[in-house]
Amino acid sequence: MALCLLLLVGLVGCGGKPATDSAKADVQRILDRRATAVLDRDRAAFVKTGALSWFTNLTAVPLADWSYRVTALHRTGDTATADAQLRYRVQGYDRAPVTVGRTLTLSLDAGGQWYVDAEQPARKTAQQLWDQGEVMTVRGEHSLVLGVGQSGEQLHSYADLADRAVPAVSDAWGTDWPRHVVVLVPRSLEGMAGLLGSPASSYRGIAAVTTGETGAPAQAPADRIIVNPDAYGVLGSVGKQVVLTHETTHVATRADTTPATPLWLSEGYADWIGYRGSGRTPVQAAPELWDAVTEGRLPAALPTDRDFGFSGDAAGLARAYEGGWMACRMIAERWGEVRLKEFYQAVGGHEKRAGAVEDAMKEVLDTAPGEFTEQWRRYLRDQLG
Repeated sequence: MALCLLLLVGLVGCGGKPATDSAKADVQRILDRRATAVLDRDRAAFVKTGALSWFTNLTAVPLADWSYRVTALHRTGDTATADAQLRYRVQGYDRAPVTVGRTLTLSLDAGGQWYVDAEQPARKTAQQLWDQGEVMTVRGEHSLVLGVGQSGEQLHSYADLADRAVPAVSDAWGTDWPRHVVVLVPRSLEGMAGLLGSPASSYRGIAAVTTGETGAPAQAPADRIIVNPDAYGVLGSVGKQVVLTHETTHVATRADTTPATPLWLSEGYADWIGYRGSGRTPVQAAPELWDAVTEGRLPAALPTDRDFGFSGDAAGLARAYEGGWMACRMIAERWGEVRLKEFYQAVGGHEKRAGAVEDAMKEVLDTAPGEFTEQWRRYLRDQLG
């Protein structure tokens, strides 16, 4: 009995808490100090908590908040691995913190204090831009551009495009959204893939995507525009503007884009605003669909969500985007731009996909899916035939 008591005391300690809980609390205190050092830009204080790591990469990023919460600690003697949630907020742009998983390896120093040896994204979690190198920052009138491995001139060009995109989107959608965007420009396609936590092959040929949560519902699009500089760089001036305006539309419509919204509508609407005012004709803007129509391969139905998958069929993916754009273009021409927005919001206002498009078509456009699809097919023939 006495031996059992001695073992129990050794495991629990004088404070009555298991040793693992005590170590977890100690690590949490170190990470609290680490977070304060990040916000204070205090290099010396940061080094006292662990390796310098990515600290200098983050210097130019304007931060409003930065904090860690240890969720688990796996200790082996004088070393440990901590699972933590990092919450941060970019000053002036994020209305709520971005939360990401991080994994930290630690060791006890000679004084018995935990020391962070390394910090990296948690398994199956995307990188942050500063994990990839030193971040350069350029501020636009309506934008914040953060880049790695890019020149200041290149980042300024992105800011100029974003600054034109924001008022263009507001002119069509309205001003009830933040009206500013954060654009991330990594060094390469591989850097883009790292920021998305996906293989590079998934985004080859994709110029940009919108992602990253800033307080949105988990299913909703979010507020980081991530550029693939490899694909974006080969576009002409009109193409570059269309892409940035398209992605900015996703930021603006986030609150009204829900699981009920089909991709032909969300992507088609973003393309509609992207091409609005560009002067591009359907034949110029929808070349793959034009080929299909002129060769007698008129689509039988609107694109499905599966058609928008990055499966490697570039022509099929292009036809899906072009088909969604033509559907939204048709609504804007026949029912008006106001009705197009009302239709988008009505679809997104449903709790689930089933019945969302049907109800919105009846309520806003006074039509039904079958009739709408036939009108769309005729519109394709008229515009592309």
